Amino acid sequence: MVDRPAAPVTLRMIAAEVGVGVSTVSRVLTTNDDDALRWAGRDTVTRIREVARDRGYRRNPHAASLRTARSGLVGVLVPRLQDFVLATVYEGIEEAAIEHGLSTFVTNSLDDPANQAARTEMMLERRVEGMIFGDAHLDGMFLDSVAARGVPLVLVSRRAGEHVSATCDDLAGGRLVGQHLVACGRSRLGVLAGLPFASTGVERTRGAVDAFEDAGLHVPAHRIVQGPFDAAGGRLGAEQLLDREPFVDAIFATNDFAAIGALGVLRDRGLRVPEDVALIGYNDTPLAAEITIPLTTVRSPMHEMGRRGVELLIDVIGGGAPESELLPPELVVRESG
Repeated sequence: MVDRPAAPVTLRMIAAEVGVGVSTVSRVLTTNDDDALRWAGRDTVTRIREVARDRGYRRNPHAASLRTARSGLVGVLVPRLQDFVLATVYEGIEEAAIEHGLSTFVTNSLDDPANQAARTEMMLERRVEGMIFGDAHLDGMFLDSVAARGVPLVLVSRRAGEHVSATCDDLAGGRLVGQHLVACGRSRLGVLAGLPFASTGVERTRGAVDAFEDAGLHVPAHRIVQGPFDAAGGRLGAEQLLDREPFVDAIFATNDFAAIGALGVLRDRGLRVPEDVALIGYNDTPLAAEITIPLTTVRSPMHEMGRRGVELLIDVIGGGAPESELLPPELVVRESG
């Protein structure tokens, strides 16, 4: 005879053994402790979970989806996953999603509005339960239209409008940079400000500029250069700053990779870092500590941002109205400034 595999353990079997209804078992095994206790006493909850564990119960995601019309899928939209910061944020998203029994589906928008709209529609067609956006634009108009359709959504990394978000406190991070440079005696700040529609660059820039202004040091508009958050953008922006007199004595790049691009320009022009020009980045990517002149930078909680984004989205999906979260930045002082 051929041995047949044992029949899978079902909710009905567990319910019969414990002496409760199937719906009670289902709720206890698919919710957290607090929610489970709304449906059964503590002893019953413990007993149900013990029996499920001892009998080797395994949840059938496909059957659960059919019963609840839920996919267990979260859509994630970011500008570029090749970006170390966004990849780290996504690692946090995926880690937290798995812990909550969810799956993630991530795609890139390249910060292009047409791509953003098309990728969002693709995800909604796959019945995602909610969406996490890492590519939000400050005007928030597109996100407003998505939210108006009843789609649960949260933001990570960037903020926009009144949408719930988990981000670094970039205004505070920029202020840390400005205060540090002022304390070091710098008076002519130049900023590689990033993209004009991204809250990250806008708020980091404002924080640094405000700190200089508070110290009575004006930062003229021509010393704030916008451009991509990458080495090429940093190189181009630094060249623009150094083509103008009087020369800056400090450059704040609102992204580490832009700072690395700026470092190349300073080297090419024979300027010493930090003696002639102090240089500070943002995010504290691993490369920041390993370059020829270790980079002073602001450490942002990239991984935690992703985790908190999932927690907030779960709350929104459940009908909650959570507050946005600003995670604290930390200044990491190294040799560059």
